[in-house]
Amino acid sequence: MKVISYNRIINPSFLLINHELPSNTFHQPRLISTSAPSISSFNMKKKDLMMRLPCCFTTRAALSSSVKTDTYSGSKKQKSSSFYTHPSLLEMKNEKAANRVRVYEFLRGIGIVPDELDGLELPVTVEVMRERVDFLHKLGLTIEDINNYPLVLGCSVKKNMIPVLDYLGKLGVRKSTLTDFLRRYPQVLHASVVVDLAPVVKYLQGMDIKPNDIPRVLEKYPEVLGFKLEGTMSTSVAYLVGIGVARREIGGLLTRYPEILGMRVGRVIKPFVEYLEVLGIPRLAVARLIEKHPHILGFGLQERVKPNIQSLLQCHVRETTLPSVIAQYPEILGIDMEAKHPSQQEFLNSIIESTREDFGRVIEKMPQIISLSKAPVVKHVDFLKGCGFSSEQVREMVVGCPQVLALNLDIMKQSFEYFKTTMARPLEDLVAFPAFFTYGLESTIKPRHKKIAEKGLKCSLAWLLNCSDEKFDQRMSYDIIDMEEMEVGESSFDMNTLLEPRNDESASDFDEDYSEDDNV
Repeated sequence: MKVISYNRIINPSFLLINHELPSNTFHQPRLISTSAPSISSFNMKKKDLMMRLPCCFTTRAALSSSVKTDTYSGSKKQKSSSFYTHPSLLEMKNEKAANRVRVYEFLRGIGIVPDELDGLELPVTVEVMRERVDFLHKLGLTIEDINNYPLVLGCSVKKNMIPVLDYLGKLGVRKSTLTDFLRRYPQVLHASVVVDLAPVVKYLQGMDIKPNDIPRVLEKYPEVLGFKLEGTMSTSVAYLVGIGVARREIGGLLTRYPEILGMRVGRVIKPFVEYLEVLGIPRLAVARLIEKHPHILGFGLQERVKPNIQSLLQCHVRETTLPSVIAQYPEILGIDMEAKHPSQQEFLNSIIESTREDFGRVIEKMPQIISLSKAPVVKHVDFLKGCGFSSEQVREMVVGCPQVLALNLDIMKQSFEYFKTTMARPLEDLVAFPAFFTYGLESTIKPRHKKIAEKGLKCSLAWLLNCSDEKFDQRMSYDIIDMEEMEVGESSFDMNTLLEPRNDESASDFDEDYSEDDNV
């Protein structure tokens, strides 16, 4: 029996590295002896070959793996020799922490407390942080200012600060006010000109604030740049218009007191308005007061206004006269009454021997007495005593017309000289009507006295002066003087004057006389 054997590779797609395979692996078939030993020898070789083939495959795999490893290693080595390295995340984190430590040490060294800066993106080098601090110093901010708002150190000089400052300068904000501007509202350095600042400026212009007044408004109340248009600003203006503030007055009102834009209606404005209504001031009159004196909305209702009303009542001011007192002198709602009124009451008592009730009557007729300086009061009292009035008569005149303590002294002297020489009336007439000194000598006193002198009429000073020109002309047509008109009561503030519509146009209260070179 003949056995034919073939030595061949079944799958030639891979390379066999087997030194034991003969070089003539692919050859013609040959006949093998059929003897038993030959078969046994063949079986042994076949077995040996089968055992060696896996070894060859393993060696090939190992060689292939080695080649791949060497190739990758070579690539890595080649990359590591390039200009751009890629450190690990841990290395980057450690480096960032080390940089922050160095920046913190620099800040502490110049007196800045960096505790609030944790989590804020800061410069990676001390040099950049030093540049920011130096730039803030050039703007006038001190180390104390920076400590008050350390987050300003997170602003980039080129990306944040300079664009904002350029925009403020274009609007007209002056360099002389910039330091105080940034102290009050340093957050502006974080703002985006397009997204945050420009829309607010456009809104202010829409409120009829004149372009020249926009920078003055920003200088006075820089915090307005941080408000949302659909929030407090719009609701406060809408409420004021709703209670009767004339729409054409809004621009001037906001120019004089832009802080209104930051006041909440429910917490500040509405309670204030309603309290004045409770005191007896009509809502429309409150609106007129706000038009003329918008800053009164800034007087704290609980902290100042209500305590001052109680102080007025303690000064024997009658509750029914409170609306007149407030309308005449709205500032009385905001001054420190508790500190001022005892000293003023004691002072007035010392120079005219007035009682507490007298002090209450004086406040009702001239509430400014609370803030009046002592030196002018002494001069006016001395003048009246020098005119021949007794201390009791001076007290009566002051209580009847407290304005005699605050008028121009030279004009009072001229009026008294005319009264004594030309009108030739007794001093008692002035005691009965001390308001004589409040009328213009050339515009009222002389022409009216001349008319009654020509007609030979005798009347009181009150009948002569305490009326309008139209009313006086009617009186001159009378054949006799109505005795009831001669009994003119105490002059008092007329609340109806606040209810009359205003015809004057709103105007800016700011002085526009400043150099354009002073802009930021």
